Amino acid sequence: MKKVALFLAKGFEEIEALGTVDILRRAQIDIITVSTTDNNVVNGAHNIPVTADKTFNEVDFTSIDMLILPGGMPGAKNLNEHDDLKNLISDFNSKGKLIAAICAAPMVLGGLGFLDGKRATCYPGFEPELIGAKITGESVVVDENIITGKGPAFVFDFALRLVEQLLGIRDRQEVQKGLLL
Repeated sequence: MKKVALFLAKGFEEIEALGTVDILRRAQIDIITVSTTDNNVVNGAHNIPVTADKTFNEVDFTSIDMLILPGGMPGAKNLNEHDDLKNLISDFNSKGKLIAAICAAPMVLGGLGFLDGKRATCYPGFEPELIGAKITGESVVVDENIITGKGPAFVFDFALRLVEQLLGIRDRQEVQKGLLL
């Protein structure tokens, strides 16, 4: 079974985080939510408290197949300021493991230099943060091991693309059908 970690930083975009978790769980993907704070309860950008499965220091990331960064502000900024998370992302990238970010969160990947020469998308206005990227403006972009999404309206496209990357097109189509999309 594929294992995925989705990070919740204070001020995360609730729709992007919870919509992605829901869709991946429908696909029978083992996804855990990880608080980047010292507390399991993290308030989203719209002040909705969400209880993460674990805090960052409680997770053994060696068996994780994909990292997911939801956007939102100041959530994406808080992700970008978490040095241990950036070290983990760097380790995943060096191994060619899957990394996904949506909305403002691709700024973390841009700041690390992982979008240089790659196609990517983000929430409008954050393009300068995607250093070296070829900005497409598409709803979702896959370039090698990096998947980026544009924003909250595209959470279904984003999460279904993640299902496809992890399990294949048939599983994506099955989940999509169940969602009536």
